[in-house]
Amino acid sequence: MVYSMTAFARQEVQSDAGTFTWELRSVNHRYLDVSVRLPEELRFIESQVRTLVSNRLRRGKVDCALRYLSPSAAAIKFSLDEQLTRQLVHLCEEIDALAHHPAPLDSLEVLRWPGVLKSPALDVERLKTEALSALAGALDEMVETRAAEGARLVVFMTQRCGEIEAIVERVRAQLPQAMTRFRERLHARLETVQAELEPGRLEQELVLFAQRSDITEELDRLQAHMAEVRQVFQREEPVGRRLDFLMQELNREANTLAAKSVDVAISQDAVELKVLIEQVREQVQNIE
Repeated sequence: MVYSMTAFARQEVQSDAGTFTWELRSVNHRYLDVSVRLPEELRFIESQVRTLVSNRLRRGKVDCALRYLSPSAAAIKFSLDEQLTRQLVHLCEEIDALAHHPAPLDSLEVLRWPGVLKSPALDVERLKTEALSALAGALDEMVETRAAEGARLVVFMTQRCGEIEAIVERVRAQLPQAMTRFRERLHARLETVQAELEPGRLEQELVLFAQRSDITEELDRLQAHMAEVRQVFQREEPVGRRLDFLMQELNREANTLAAKSVDVAISQDAVELKVLIEQVREQVQNIE
């Protein structure tokens, strides 16, 4: 399975503990680089977030951002600090005794006093569970997105691989005729100076030059590398680095083929090979 490194996922979960919204973005990177942004209430789960991400993803620069909204005031069950309230009421009565025209005690004013109303204690374990559960859902979505994009990339690269293999076969088929034309040209050139050559030297030069310009091994290696590329597409583990290495090997063979070619048609095919290999290599950079 081939996975792309470029993806986006968003997961929002609402519960009586609040609203948790994760946004995950990933782009190409040589290794796994995780960046985490958390609200103050949940900053303590950063290490667990990194662990969850690294368990699901292998490569890419991944930005993980969590937004948390606490429950509305209507959903919060407040309680009264009776001891503090009694103290405040008692103090108000003492003030009223000293005042000439005391105003009636306003309960709302008492409730506004800091600490009179007590909100429930923050359940950090509940927050952690909800946040990490929402993250797991976001990671599921990201993996699915990366897999879908990876499948699209495989279709594109498979098409290019087919074109590369077709060129390799075409060059192999025209190689005998190309070598015959080359021998005729070389023979014609050497005949002009054959009077200066020792007996049999002409044929020796033909053989040596033909050996140096033989591209059969390059064609064999190109074909073998393409077969491995197709096999790598079927692997379950991350394959981006292996494919990148194979693209380097393919490009090296194409360069050698171009350098050794003594035929115009084969030289043109070598250039087309390099173009196709580069197109595949560009897409390989997006693969995990």
